[in-house]
Amino acid sequence: MATQDSRLTTPLVREGSKLRPATWDEALDRAAQGFGDTVRKHGPQSFGMFSCSKTTNEMNFLAQKFARVVVGSNNIDSCNRT
Repeated sequence: MATQDSRLTTPLVREGSKLRPATWDEALDRAAQGFGDTVRKHGPQSFGMFSCSKTTNEMNFLAQKFARVVVGSNNIDSCNRT
């Protein structure tokens, strides 16, 4: 079982085969770049998002809006139907 001390406290980014600490801005920029590169290379249907029924309706709404409007993908699902 992990202890509190073993939790990540800063984002990590990959450089080659190694991970290094990064700022939140750098990590988020890299994630956005990766999403964008994948969508440009393989199309918007290569992106999918999963949301949770335990979050608010507003958060689920924003998640589906992001996937559909920003990315252009209808691949969004949640466990709301269970």
